[in-house]
Amino acid sequence: MKAVVLQVQNVGKSFRDYGSEWRRFGSWFGMHSSNVKDHWVLRNISFAVHAGEALGIVGQNGAGKSTLLKIITGTLGATEGTVRASGRVAAILELGMGFDPDLTGRQNSEHVAGLMGFSRAEIRTLLPRIEAFAEVGAYFDEPVRTYSSGMQMRVAFSLATASRPDVLIVDEALAVGDAYFVHKCFKRIREFRDEGTTLLIVSHDKSAVQALCDRAVMIDRGRLVADGSPQEVLDFYNALISEKENSTVRQSRQEDGAAVTVSGTGEAVIDSIWLEDAAGQRVEFVGVGDPVDLVIRVRVESALARLVVGYVIRDRLGQAVFGTNSFYTDQVIENAQTGDQFEFRARFPVNLGVGTYSFSVALSSTETHLVNNYEWRDLALVFTVANTQRTTFVGMAWIQPQITISPCGRADASVTRIGAGQEARVPDGRSPS
Repeated sequence: MKAVVLQVQNVGKSFRDYGSEWRRFGSWFGMHSSNVKDHWVLRNISFAVHAGEALGIVGQNGAGKSTLLKIITGTLGATEGTVRASGRVAAILELGMGFDPDLTGRQNSEHVAGLMGFSRAEIRTLLPRIEAFAEVGAYFDEPVRTYSSGMQMRVAFSLATASRPDVLIVDEALAVGDAYFVHKCFKRIREFRDEGTTLLIVSHDKSAVQALCDRAVMIDRGRLVADGSPQEVLDFYNALISEKENSTVRQSRQEDGAAVTVSGTGEAVIDSIWLEDAAGQRVEFVGVGDPVDLVIRVRVESALARLVVGYVIRDRLGQAVFGTNSFYTDQVIENAQTGDQFEFRARFPVNLGVGTYSFSVALSSTETHLVNNYEWRDLALVFTVANTQRTTFVGMAWIQPQITISPCGRADASVTRIGAGQEARVPDGRSPS
């Protein structure tokens, strides 16, 4: 078991409303008033993070995620509970936090690096790295007030990660970056992870949480309501978003331990779901590129003006590979009556890479289940893709190319097809090294 590098124990935070400045002033001298109210934004938050682990923190806006990170980094004090962290902690919280708008990017980097505990000699070494990674050009020596939000993020991230920290905390900062720099940031984060850095990331980007994190926790209304695998927690998060009253969300575990999340009003329900091969046989294993039918049997429990059936194919990390529904295909069921049953059949080639995939299925009234969610079911069906007939390839998708290679230079150059027991040759007859 790896050592615990971050321990959050029963952390709570309240902001006191005095009602007037006089009551606030009086409180400094021990005067108390019954009109003073405590507003708790966090309560009883506990979890531990081990060395090298990546933890995602999810929750709706206002749930208390950013407040928790500020407490962990020490920029905000907790009302109750304790936080213990070991090693050097680097954080990217509010965009441009700690930057003076009248100082240049270089001057701000020197100043903030000093506050982070680096010596003058270390700062001189780090500055060229910060400037090179940020790629803001001449703006590095211009006042930060002239920066766009994306440029501020570039400098802030470059500064926070100029030297590998023991713990890296990122709070939605990457949401404002351009696609190129965000990819660059994630590459650095993955490199740090491989080298042993512990990661805490708050993001509404589910793919980022699923791709980067080993584990996730969910905060709802200031309390920790879920702690588990990223897919399990994000399924629960998605269900809570669709159910504003949180009254119909149910989680159960399959025999293999996977958590299945189901939510909805139950006005329409999924009776059964399966995959068929080209011969009409039910299958759990399919070959790359093979044609299949996804079959969903739906039963109507209450009369509905509109019924839309949709599905999403997800990879083993829970990331969406492909999704559609009968609203997009202009096949909405109208005026469905109690007791009606429908069979939804989607035929497609399995142009996927080798691995395990799952279907999430939704019954709703429109293109989104966030309006009227009759039933949303994650991990409704799991299937495995194997490569038995196709040319060897890597990746999530099978996009078979037609490749041609022809010489552009020397006329005597040739391309040799390598077959069984045949050795590749370069044009002069030598074996390649």
